[in-house]
Parts: sequence; C-alpha cells; structure tokens
Amino acid sequence: MPQTPQPAAAPGAQTAVAGAASSAEQAGQMTHREVLEALSGLLLAMFVAMLSSTVVTNALPRIINDLGGSQTGYTWVVVATLLTMTATTPIWGKLADQFSKKLLVQSALVIYSIGSLVAGLAPSMGVLIGARAVQGLGVGGLTALVQVVIASMVPPRERGRYAGYIGATFALATVSGPLVGGVIVDAPGMGWRWCFFLGIPISMIAFLVLQKTLHLPVIRRAVDIDYLGATLLVAGVSLLLVWVSLAGSSFDWVSLTSLGLVAGGLLVVAAAIYVEARVAGDPVIPPRLFRDRTMSLATGASVLVGLAMFGSTVYLSQYFQLARGMSPTEAGLMSVAMVGGLLVSSIISGRLITKYGRWKKFLVGGMTLVVAGLLLLSRIDETTSLLYVGASMSVLGLGLGASMQNLVLAVQNNVPQSDLGAASSVVTFFRSMGGSIGVSALGAVLAHQVAQQVASDLSRLGIAAQHSTGGIPDLRTLDEPFRSIFEHAFGVATGHLFLVAVPFAALALLLILFIEEVPLRTTVLSDDEIAQQQDSAEPGAEQEPVR
Repeated sequence: MPQTPQPAAAPGAQTAVAGAASSAEQAGQMTHREVLEALSGLLLAMFVAMLSSTVVTNALPRIINDLGGSQTGYTWVVVATLLTMTATTPIWGKLADQFSKKLLVQSALVIYSIGSLVAGLAPSMGVLIGARAVQGLGVGGLTALVQVVIASMVPPRERGRYAGYIGATFALATVSGPLVGGVIVDAPGMGWRWCFFLGIPISMIAFLVLQKTLHLPVIRRAVDIDYLGATLLVAGVSLLLVWVSLAGSSFDWVSLTSLGLVAGGLLVVAAAIYVEARVAGDPVIPPRLFRDRTMSLATGASVLVGLAMFGSTVYLSQYFQLARGMSPTEAGLMSVAMVGGLLVSSIISGRLITKYGRWKKFLVGGMTLVVAGLLLLSRIDETTSLLYVGASMSVLGLGLGASMQNLVLAVQNNVPQSDLGAASSVVTFFRSMGGSIGVSALGAVLAHQVAQQVASDLSRLGIAAQHSTGGIPDLRTLDEPFRSIFEHAFGVATGHLFLVAVPFAALALLLILFIEEVPLRTTVLSDDEIAQQQDSAEPGAEQEPVR
C-alpha cells in the first residue's frame, strides 16, 4: 500500500512510524477508497450471483410450459442451483485459505457463465436442470468468496457499512431481476432463453473490474480439503431432497421407495459426519468451530432462515401469475414491495451497526419482522387485496434485510482470520442447505395441495378428473370455470406455504435471542493474532506478493 511521504525524523521516531505502518499492514487495513474500488468488482460478482435466481423467477411458468415440465420440474430448476451452491460453498471457503481469492472469484464467474450459456440453449428440462447445477457451482463460489474477501479487507466494526452495500446489491438484483426477466419473456423476438444469456456479459465485466481493482496478499496455509466428507454430505442431502420433492407424486410417502431414500440419505449423512469428525485431517466443516456458542446458534438460525425465506418466497412469482393472472412483467413489479423493504433495512441497519458497534438488536428486530411478515402472508389467497399483499411483503423484506447479512457478521467477529473462510462459508452453507430443503419440501406441499384442491373443485362440478401429474397449466389457454379452479387452488396453497414457514422463523428468532453479543472488533485480525505476528513470524505461513 503506498505511504504518504513523511518529513525526516529522528531514528526513534522513524522506528515508531515503521512499527505502526507494519502493524496496520499486518492487520490488513485498507483505506476507504481502496476498499470501495475493490468492492465495485465484488458487488458486480454478487449481483450476478443473485441475478441467476431472480431473473428466471418470473420466466419459470413459461419455461415449464415450453419444455413440457411439471411442478416437480419447477422445483428442481431452483433446487439444482441451490444444491450445488450449498455443496461447494465450504470447499470454496477452504480454497480461499490457500489460494488467491481474486483468482477464485474469477474462476467462479467463468463457471457461472458456462452454466448460463448451456441453460440458455437447453432443449429439455433435463439439460436445463443440469445447466442450473453448473450455475450453482459458480454461484457457490461467488456467495462464499465475496463475504470472505470483504472480511479480509475490512474490520468487523466497519463491516456493517459495507454489509449495507451488499444488501443494496442484493435488493437491486432481486428487484431488477424479476422485472427484467418478465420484460424479456414478454418481449417479441427474445423469450425466456435470454434470461440466462443476460448474466454472461455482466459476469465478464465483473471479471475485468476485479482484475484491475482487487489486490490482496496471498497467504498460503496448510489446507487439506476433505473431498470425501463433502461428497458424502452432498450425496446424503441429495437423496433426502429427491425423496421430499418426488414423494406423493412419483411414489407414495409411505412406500419401499420412500423408505430406501430416507434410510439411504440418513446413512450417508451419518457417514459424512463420521468422516468430518474422526477421519478428515482438515474437514470441510470443522467440528471445532461449533464449540463457539455464537457459531452454533447462528448456524442453526441460518438453516431456519434459509428454509423460511427461500422455501416460501420462491413461489410468490408463481402465485402472482397463476393465482392472480398477471404477466411475468407485472409479477416482477410486485416484487418491488419486498425488495424495497429489504433495501431500506439492510442499508440503515448496516450504518447503525458501524456507528455503534452493536448488532444483536437488529438481528432480533429483523427476525421478529420476518415472523410477522410470514404470518401476514399466510392469510392470502386469489382474492386478497394486492395492497395487503404488498404491505405484507414489505414487512417481510424489512426483516430479511436486517437479519441475513448480520448473522454472518456475528460469526466473522468471533473467529480468527485463519478460520474466516471456513466459518463464513459454513454459515452460508447451512443457510443454502435450509433453502434447498425448504424449496423442495414446500414445493412438494404446494404440488400436493394444488392437486387435491383441483380434484375436489372439479368433483363438486361433477367432472371426473384428476390433477395427479403435477403439471402446471397455461392459464391463457383455459376457459371458465377451469381457470378459476386453478387460480383458487394456487392462491390457497401459497398462503398455506407461508403458514408452514412461520414455526421455522419463530425458532430462528429463539436461537438468535440466546446469542451472546460481542462488541465488533476494529481490526481485521484479532488482538491475539496481531500480537503473534508482531512477536514472531509464522514459519509455516508463506506470504506471496499482492495480486
């Protein structure tokens, strides 16, 4: 970092100045301008990661119709990305402790772009779901590494300000994604495939900006990535997700197939836990991290927040299009209500946390609003006033903005720099895991309830018909009374999803109440780590030039 020239001074003063500069450099301090320059590329990368989910949201009903998919296919287009993102997040975090963080972020951008290209050209649901899985590999890297890089540049006390920028980027991607996606789907000569192509040029711009602005020293640590444990964990969770998403449609909940999937999934997960705890020298999810109370409680809360947030909100676009008869563009406009609340609360809470160094009251208040928002949305159906729906979404957005990033901040403040990558990625991992479970489980609940409601309404009309295939209808082609039947079914089922999500959010609030608040550090490294670096050089650590 370039230093401002100083006037000549006595040798003792020069020594003091040199020692202070060395201490600041060891602490990883950067000026606000340097942080903002590097942050510009990181926020572009984060924007691309968020865009991968939001831009396709309003296009999904049209995609499913064009490719001949079902409600299960709808679920897996979302779950495929969440699952691979979840699986690789801890690995990306481990790699960040050994290799160039800039190179890793750029690699994640390239992987994301390849997945986006294949998804845009997909001829079938199978290819699309596979391409979404590849996208998830890149998104997992971006989600984990952006947090790690920011934590490497900025002390926890200052991190609240920058967390506000992340929240604003998240909000921008969330609000612009559905809007842009809806416009693309409705625009003549374009269609839903351009929803996937859109992210490619943005990711390339982020790649170039990072190349110019992000300069961090590479500190190599002895890291042995536990690929066996990671593979077992992903395999076990995948089996359970397959069971949750297909049970009730492809096979009965109580059947030999269900028993095999559940038993197999639990056995593989148990094997993963054994490998992580007893076999792996450097596990992907280090069990020792959970000896810290804040880490354990924040991780549990992250699972529940992911389950409640992803599991319920991912189906809002489907509600607006199938229960309210809106176009993709109109459905995108409706998302402004929730994202506006998220934008306001993330920026304001971040600024106040930086100013006062306290974070717990924002977490508690945020989760209280999440519970309230879910309760309000649990009352909606196809006839609910859009003003009521929008106000309820705003309450939910306010809560999410004040809670999501601050859970990560609480954990980062409690771990040493050497564990920063692993700890940050573990929290993100479990939040994504909760999201994957929530999307799969609530998607299965939605499909089952819609099928039952449609069959019941048709039976009352004296029509012997079943909706057991899980197919999503194109309401534009339906006549009355069939259109009203499907609108009613999707409206009631969506409200029920939010009610199911309420207990999980309430439990997350309970866990947050028990987290002990530790004042935020004002240095990147802990006091003990700075003292250790000043007293003696670490023989096993090799610092490379800034890249």
